Amino acid sequence: MKTSTFTIILLLIFQAATSWAQKTYPNIGKIIFSNDKLKELISEDSKIEVLAMGFTWSEGPAWVKDGNYLLFSDVPENIIHQWSEKEGLKDFLKPSGYTGRGIYSDEPGSNGLTIDHKGRLIMAEHGDRRISAMPLTGGGKITLADNYDGKRFNSPNDVVQHPTNHQYYFTDPPYGLAGKGQDPTREIDFFGVYRIDPAGKVVMLDKTLKGPNGIAFSPDGKTLYVAQSVRTEAIVKSYPVKSDGSVGEGKLLYDATPLINQGLPGTLDGLKTDIQGNIWTSGPGGVLILDPTGKLLGRIETGTPTSNCAWGDDGSTLYITANNMLCRVKTKTKGSGN
Repeated sequence: MKTSTFTIILLLIFQAATSWAQKTYPNIGKIIFSNDKLKELISEDSKIEVLAMGFTWSEGPAWVKDGNYLLFSDVPENIIHQWSEKEGLKDFLKPSGYTGRGIYSDEPGSNGLTIDHKGRLIMAEHGDRRISAMPLTGGGKITLADNYDGKRFNSPNDVVQHPTNHQYYFTDPPYGLAGKGQDPTREIDFFGVYRIDPAGKVVMLDKTLKGPNGIAFSPDGKTLYVAQSVRTEAIVKSYPVKSDGSVGEGKLLYDATPLINQGLPGTLDGLKTDIQGNIWTSGPGGVLILDPTGKLLGRIETGTPTSNCAWGDDGSTLYITANNMLCRVKTKTKGSGN
């Protein structure tokens, strides 16, 4: 990957800013208000701060409340990083998603991360093609799921736990495979959305999406949201969640394809919700903010392909993984934890 002049300049600014006695961070981008309601969620003078940079492709942020730090993946580098205001950046886990021999693909590492109700780190692993769990202190990984009907997953991408039934829901596109959708090692002929039921059985929820990616729940857990990252059909779908954890028919909530056609960089990827039910999804140009009906309220415009976001600190800070950077924005709302 070639380093752009913009990246070099930003890196120099970042090094200078973070070397001061009182920590300050360089800013990028801007907040675009498409609807006045967004002013209730984020201040007009909010800044997009760059906390760390130099990654190949940052992804899957997850906040650890007990330790007051953030974890996030660098997928091509097969590593999970840790960041905190006090200690800055350091390595947390390597390898994070591929433990085999030799080169696997250009995206072998973990992707989406979440902390479950037991306090474990839950990982969607590209290289080892599984959903795994690991205690944050002591102990190793265990596999929660690595196949559907005896066939290995493609490359699990993002994972979330339901807020009340505690079942895990995840997406399985081909992005972590060396040959992507045409990879000869594929065993499943579709790109699924799944859940792991209380008995540990993998249940297929939707096999019709071309590239399922980000996944999250509404605050009450009654709606499941899934983002599709295909650039020609970049959409968010919503699914009603039934009492047993299964879902009803998915419906189109939002179509981001027109923004891509305007030339904004990136596509839909990871997403989270706030306590009011708004959806904060990475998308063309940065992070899109949608109300629960799918209306676009505005954008956190990073100006670069943006992969994911997560709430942290007291719940009102949105951490953003954007290409080779880790960023944050202070908000007036708080994350739902879903």
